[in-house]
Parts: sequence; structure tokens; C-alpha cells
Amino acid sequence: MRQATTTTNRGHSLSGTTPGTTPGASTGATRRQLLRRLTQLYAGLTLYGVSSALLVVSGLGLEPWNVLHQGLAELTGLSIGAVSIVVGAAVLLLWIPLRQRPGLGTVSNVFVVGLAMDAALALLPDAEGWAVRVPLMVAGIVLNGAATGLYIAAAFGPGPRDGLMTGLHERTGRSIRSMRTLIEVAVVVTGFALGGTVGVGTVLYALAIGPLAQFFLRRFALPATATGGVVAAGGPPEQAILQP
Repeated sequence: MRQATTTTNRGHSLSGTTPGTTPGASTGATRRQLLRRLTQLYAGLTLYGVSSALLVVSGLGLEPWNVLHQGLAELTGLSIGAVSIVVGAAVLLLWIPLRQRPGLGTVSNVFVVGLAMDAALALLPDAEGWAVRVPLMVAGIVLNGAATGLYIAAAFGPGPRDGLMTGLHERTGRSIRSMRTLIEVAVVVTGFALGGTVGVGTVLYALAIGPLAQFFLRRFALPATATGGVVAAGGPPEQAILQP
């Protein structure tokens, strides 16, 4: 009887399961975790595009990279969403010499945010008066923080602009904070020179996005076992720069 019990326990060990569980149950849990992560990723990226559209319509200032995108849109005649996609793809090419590794979230970020922004701008009416523009600005900033928390917590890899900052940090040895500041000051100045909108919304975004994203990142955090798939890349979520 003792020998039979030992054999049974070894069988559990060799099959990679534990007593009281079955391979089918484990596979089902893994699929549910993956589905949740994918839902968070694409919901976050879509809402990020919508939040950016709210800031555009408010006319009170955009987040740093969209100042550049709007300026380039003015210069080229393309939509701001299309410019966002082109710039994201160009930035992603810079990952090659920086030896950064993209994930599903990285590639999805390039396309989904820009498409969602253009779709939202096509649906949103023009905003007139401070009573409408200020709430739109606040809603855009808060929604942006929630969207950032969603997509980062999904752990499918950083956005292309995030990877640029972390890659430069690794190659130069300078702090992430310093690299983020240098890059975002450069894109804001360039975007403003090209006609992008800089205003109170830009300042409030810079001050609020870190705390907001951290708050929502905790709310949308997944169990550690849910982020161990091979499709994720770019390190743990807390290393992200909070800017797709």
C-alpha cells in the first residue's frame, strides 16, 4: 500500500501537476489569464487614443509626444493619428541599434493608438467655451492615466517611445528620469515650433500622469503567474516610462 501511494505521488510530480488539479484546469486558467491580458492591452491602447483625442479637442495643450505629432500633422497634411503611427514606426526602428526587444504590446501600440485617436476625433464635436474645454482636458488626462495603467499592467512590452528612453538609459548610463526629460523637452519644443498645441493641459499632464498611472497600475495589476508568457517583453511593468 505504501509503495502504491509513492508511485501515485511520483506520477503527479512527473506530470507537472499537483494533487487536486488536472492539466485541463491548468490550461483553462492560463487561457483565461491570457484573455484578460489581451483585453487589458487593447482596451488600454484604445482608451489612450481616445484620451489623446479629448486633449486635442479641448485645445488647452497636448501630452508631449502629441505636440510633436500635431505639429507634423500641420506640416504634412496627414491626420494626427496617421502621424502618430509613422513616428511610432520610426522610433521602433531606433530600437535596433539600442538592442531593445519589442513585444506584442510594442507593435500594437504603434497602430492602435493612432487609429483610435483618429476615430475618436471623427466622432467628437468641436468644443466651445471654457465650460466644455476644461472638463474635456481633465477627462483626457485622467483617462490617459487609466489607459496607461491598463496597457502597462498587461505586460506585453513597452510602447516604442518607452523603449527608446529605456534603451538610451541602458546605453548611456544616464537615469531614466533624465532621458525622459531630455527627449520630451525636445519633442515638445520641436512640435511647438511646427504648430503643435502647448498649454495648461501640457503642464497638468506632465504633473499628473505619473501619479495617475501608478494609481491605475496598482488597480489593474495581474497576478504574477499571469505575466509569464513568452509574448511579453521589455521587463516588469514598473520599469515602464508611462508614455506610449
